Amino acid sequence: MATIDDVARAAGVSTSTVSYVLSGKRPISAPTRQRVERSIRKLNYRPHAGARALASSRTKVLALMAPLRVDVNVSVIMQFVAGVVTSARTFDYDVLLLTQDDATGLKRVADGSMVDALIMMDIEADDPRVPILAGLRQPAVLIGLPRDAAGLSCVDLDFEAAARTAVRHLASLGHRQIALLGSPRAVVERHTSYADNMRRGFTDQTAELSIEGIREPCESSPAGAIAALDRVFARMPGVSGLVVHNEVALPAVIATLRERGLSVPGDISLVAVCPQDIAVGQPLLLTSVDIPAQAIGRVAVEMALARVAGELPAQTRLITPVLTERLSTAPPP
Repeated sequence: MATIDDVARAAGVSTSTVSYVLSGKRPISAPTRQRVERSIRKLNYRPHAGARALASSRTKVLALMAPLRVDVNVSVIMQFVAGVVTSARTFDYDVLLLTQDDATGLKRVADGSMVDALIMMDIEADDPRVPILAGLRQPAVLIGLPRDAAGLSCVDLDFEAAARTAVRHLASLGHRQIALLGSPRAVVERHTSYADNMRRGFTDQTAELSIEGIREPCESSPAGAIAALDRVFARMPGVSGLVVHNEVALPAVIATLRERGLSVPGDISLVAVCPQDIAVGQPLLLTSVDIPAQAIGRVAVEMALARVAGELPAQTRLITPVLTERLSTAPPP
């Protein structure tokens, strides 16, 4: 059975560094932490409970609220969940998954001292759950950005910058009429933070570049993709660039363009905002702005456990978007 000394030797660090990675009691640089975590997985190291730096009175459980609504992409949600669960396991934590957005569930697990910290997804601009979280004894981390975080920690992709990045890429190729196919109408009307930020970034960047830009909500279905494209072509017949932030509708968008005799990127360039595996899993490799769901889940766990240890104040971390150019963008015809 591997020991903490074995892990330290394999990672090329001291045993105290391994301990700090496991406990979260001190900040460790990302490259060092990743080396240690790889060695832990490779050696199948399981720290003895008595050797953990975290207090023995803790539950070793994190609560993750990931509402499974009909208008969200469950496969993408589960990538965030996988990031949280995998990272929690590294710290020898279990995860209690709450799939409803009922605030009473938060109070129940918190009042019953069932968890050490809470992580919440699908955050709205004026989320009614935020004041409840702020009043709990346990620290909370939000995957998303409310208008007022009320002293809670937040982490997310910088969706406003993601939209700006997509628009700038298309503009650099010469596109002057660009449309955003975004989240379903219900998500937009709830003012879910990622949808609001995506729309704001798109609108501001097209205006700054003096580009004609329109936004259309898109239901997460083939029929929704067709209807959204119909509205785009009716409003902007000369559209030559699309930014698609809707993973479920994305394949139908591509198929509908093809059925109408429009090639990508010959007639219309397309930038997807989605996890990388979705962008490269289409018939055409898509230029995309990656949503690093698992990495965001990992950061959320690290922030939560640092708050549990009392060594990290409430803060907001925005992940810088990265655009990867593939085969779906080109200069306009």
